[in-house]
Amino acid sequence: MQIKKQKPFINKTIIPLFNLGFRPFFLLAGFYAVLSILIWSLVYSTSFELPLQSIPGYQWHAHEMIYGYCLAVIAGFLLTASKNWTGIQTLNGIPLLLLTLLWLGARVSLYFGSIMTASVFDLLFNIFLSFAILYPIVKVRQWRQFVIITLLMLFIVGNSMFYLGAFGIFENGVTFGIYCGLYLIIGMILILARRVLPMFIERGVGYSVSLYNSKWIDLSNTLCFIVFFISELILENHTFSSYAALALFFINAFRLAYWHTAGIWKKPLLWSLYLSMWFICFGFLLFFSGHFFWVSKFLAIHAFSYGGIGAITLAMMSRVALGHTGRNISAPPRLIGFAFGVMMVGGIVRVVLPLIIPSHFLSWIILSQILWVIAFGAFTCLYFPILIRPRIDGKAG
Repeated sequence: MQIKKQKPFINKTIIPLFNLGFRPFFLLAGFYAVLSILIWSLVYSTSFELPLQSIPGYQWHAHEMIYGYCLAVIAGFLLTASKNWTGIQTLNGIPLLLLTLLWLGARVSLYFGSIMTASVFDLLFNIFLSFAILYPIVKVRQWRQFVIITLLMLFIVGNSMFYLGAFGIFENGVTFGIYCGLYLIIGMILILARRVLPMFIERGVGYSVSLYNSKWIDLSNTLCFIVFFISELILENHTFSSYAALALFFINAFRLAYWHTAGIWKKPLLWSLYLSMWFICFGFLLFFSGHFFWVSKFLAIHAFSYGGIGAITLAMMSRVALGHTGRNISAPPRLIGFAFGVMMVGGIVRVVLPLIIPSHFLSWIILSQILWVIAFGAFTCLYFPILIRPRIDGKAG
């Protein structure tokens, strides 16, 4: 479909940090990835307690990883990508600052135990973000992007259920909200990876390659995920959702095998994305195994969340920040490859080693937390100056 040419816009602000959505949200996501895991590590391994009454610490940890860290990354990515998709300027300047403050207000309020205040900030953030993405899409009638809007609306539902559960209004609302958010993120990754990962690989390996894609694979992947989501969360038919997870494993393993080309292993911004998708694929296999065998479901959850979501968001933030500040995406900071490697090792420590040597389970968790902090600490230090300074090519953004 052809997009009408939009009038040129200038989105430079006095403070470059608020020129475009990826800047404040990627920076906050990096900081929060470190801070929240440090807090969780204290809660998990010491007598430190959070000032929360209606939810235990592990549910705070899960919620903040999903609706705190992950939605910050999603906000930064979509506010930036939707500008590219539509040619319409997305939030910048004061409106972007206000959206950022809503996100920050929710994080601070929830940490200090003010769940009512946190729910107001958090849901307002979810709603305003959804409309900020919806506006440019509707304006240029890019109806194919409505699947993204649908997922954002479902995040509002999931987060609302979490808070209703925390208030004691909806039984099991906290658990529903957490798993709803987790699976929505997986669904969004599967959709966006199909759109961008083959393109990134074809353009980034430095030689001519055409990766195999099939509409039947895409359709099967989408339908199986919908079945998985509905049967696991709505119908609570865990046997059926386990078979759907097994199907998702085979479909995505087949797809990733055809997306492989040797050149990715020379490019940190490619192999990190590729391996993180394999972690998600592995998570579906562990999910199936958890229902029929002795494998803990939480290993599948952390294959999704640590090795999959954590690694892919780290890699995507690293790539987007370079490209949208006028830098060469083929020449990322040297140490970012180290950060990606640490994340992959951390995923193995958190998911694989407990399968092999379960007697040291606590040690594997603590070690994986340390590796997570190192990886995101490296990202935050490397990208802080990139995110707060103007584009090096003098353009807006």
